[in-house]
Amino acid sequence: MSDASTHNRCGFVAIVGRPNVGKSTLLNHLLGQKVSITSRKPQTTRNKVVGIKSGNDYQIVFVDTPGVHQAEVKAINRYMNKAASSAIRDVDLVVFVVDRSVWTEEDEMVALQVEQSGCPVLIVVNKVDKVESKNTLLPHLQKLAERLPKAEIIPVSALRNTNLDRLEAVILEHLPEGEYFYPEDQITDRSSRFMAAEIVREKITRQLGDELPYQMAVEIEEYKHDGKTLHISACILVEREGQKRILIGEKGDRLKQIGQQARQDMESLFDNKIMLRLWVKVRSGWSDDVRALRSLGYDDL
Repeated sequence: MSDASTHNRCGFVAIVGRPNVGKSTLLNHLLGQKVSITSRKPQTTRNKVVGIKSGNDYQIVFVDTPGVHQAEVKAINRYMNKAASSAIRDVDLVVFVVDRSVWTEEDEMVALQVEQSGCPVLIVVNKVDKVESKNTLLPHLQKLAERLPKAEIIPVSALRNTNLDRLEAVILEHLPEGEYFYPEDQITDRSSRFMAAEIVREKITRQLGDELPYQMAVEIEEYKHDGKTLHISACILVEREGQKRILIGEKGDRLKQIGQQARQDMESLFDNKIMLRLWVKVRSGWSDDVRALRSLGYDDL
């Protein structure tokens, strides 16, 4: 651990925003490696995920959060909103990610939470690489400045690594001096089992898009080393037989493709040969069952 007397900077930074504005992509690119799964489907992130970036004299502890959304129709939706709002508490800085041109009612929900937190705020306007004209961006920036006048605004493209150096420099200015919270080589507080489950869930989400609703979860039932091979068995939970058929695909082809893609990512992340086994199980109503959610690791309910 580093000594505070060396004037290291260390602090917690919450990354918040409505669904699908690029929070997880931003975290991964700031870290230079993947710790949070991504897809084009809103609400891909369900849990708070900590990503840790350590430099010669600083450590930034990023907290990636689920997108704040209005509908709380099921227990899992309530869980995601609670996970996002709780992340704002007890941090040194809030990075509020918004779209390059749109302000929605869900953005307003996040803004109200951010204001109530009393934390310093950076507004990160993401995906500016897709802006066709500054004439459309500048009025949006002006409205953001009027809505949160105390916040500094930084336009970026997380996917293209545009202006991320500037963003990191401003983040560091807000961090207090102190000891590092984590070992310098640690990149997340999540377990390897959690990361394995998230990788499988990402591949399913990317493969199926809107074909499969949110009633899908992944439970790791085996995780053990055997010599140089890591054996991982994952059970994919859905709520209806029709969802199971969609997920498995014709003659099991879709599930096989998901497994191949997940195994490749796991071998890169864990630096091991991976033997991955996947199967699908129907568990009706799990997404609105608090006890079932807790058994799956959604334990903030």
